[in-house]
Amino acid sequence: MFDSLLVANRGEIARRVIRTAKRMGLRTIAVYSEADAELPFVAEADEAVLLGPASPAESYRNADAVLAAAAQTGAAAIHPGYGFLSENAEFAGAVVDAGLIWVGPSGDAITAMGDKIAARNLMAAAGVPIAPGTEDPLDNAEAAAAAAGSIGYPVMIKASAGGGGMGMAVVAEPAALAAEYDKVTAFAGRLFGDSSVFVERYFPRVRHVEVQILGLADGTVLALGERDCSVQRRHQKVAEETPSPAVDDPLRARMLDAARTAGKAVDYRGAGTVEFLLAPETGEFFFLEMNTRLQVEHPITEAVLGIDLVEAQLRVAAGEDVGFDEASLTRSGHAIEFRINAEDPKRFLPGPGAITEWLEPSGPGVRVDSGYAAGTTVTPHYDSLMAKLVVHGADRSEALERAAAAVAGFTVVGPKSNLAFHAELLANEEFRSGQYDTGIVGRMRA
Repeated sequence: MFDSLLVANRGEIARRVIRTAKRMGLRTIAVYSEADAELPFVAEADEAVLLGPASPAESYRNADAVLAAAAQTGAAAIHPGYGFLSENAEFAGAVVDAGLIWVGPSGDAITAMGDKIAARNLMAAAGVPIAPGTEDPLDNAEAAAAAAGSIGYPVMIKASAGGGGMGMAVVAEPAALAAEYDKVTAFAGRLFGDSSVFVERYFPRVRHVEVQILGLADGTVLALGERDCSVQRRHQKVAEETPSPAVDDPLRARMLDAARTAGKAVDYRGAGTVEFLLAPETGEFFFLEMNTRLQVEHPITEAVLGIDLVEAQLRVAAGEDVGFDEASLTRSGHAIEFRINAEDPKRFLPGPGAITEWLEPSGPGVRVDSGYAAGTTVTPHYDSLMAKLVVHGADRSEALERAAAAVAGFTVVGPKSNLAFHAELLANEEFRSGQYDTGIVGRMRA
């Protein structure tokens, strides 16, 4: 095991990685922007290096500044968290070229999964089910219209380089296609630097179910269960649970097997997630994308399996045994995660501000991974995620009961928060029944 770790991220994920690294006896190094100087993760690391101004391009996305901080502090390894540089193949390669250990998959695996068209084609060749769609980038709206007509409406136009629920549009009829094609290509070129798009069949009533994988140092790929991520606003997740209420044991076995196949197809190492769209009525599922990093919702998998996925990441990166395999793990109970965002609970618009009061819930089965505290400020420069509330119970009923109490006991004063939305979700009969889909938030707001 290496002796020191630089965490190239901020907020709650930086704190979470630092916590495990310190428990393992590693010297921890934080990097931060001027806007984040007072956040807890900076003080909790053994060392901290200022990267630059608030702008992500001048701080957390500045690969040269991160590498300079690693050289300055003598860091042996870099953990990227999620977002920012975590799925940047060029940065992963630069870390290795600098003689450091990259806590993540190879640059080749990141590249293979970063282009959604190439990823779809690779998965299809490996035998992983994919949704009907185009195999090549579409050069113009006419080509997109022809593809959509062949696939059948409704369709989704998706940016090949997109991610995080951004760079996509649903098209229900031919008359709307050209305008949506222009919007998505322009957005993709502006945000991702790549305007390539493809067309895929859109399923109005589906579940979004993902499988946690862990590629070991010896090449084995473990599938560590599924998470249901169907509670979304603007195609972005706000609550997740495991196990999925829509997945029975035979379906779970098929999905886990497909996820292992996907990981093996790119010789995957470390923690990753294979995401699927699931039609619950038929049991059909289709590859959506593969996230070549740790997911925001990883704590619920940790809760039901009793493992530490960050520790596993670090051990894989060091070439060590993680200390478990699929056969040795027992899934226990049910876990739900709620993303506590600085946003309006009705329209989900960002609402940053100074935090004057911050009170986290506690009790049996309650875990909070937070990036903020009273006296700190949520700025408009970064994602609105302030904390993750994770609840674990013996079954889904107990998890829901504990969740309601935990949400009621979480106090955030200053910035806006979506705590009221989570209280509404927990009282919603569709969600409580477990028979919901990705349209649930839209129906709650209709």
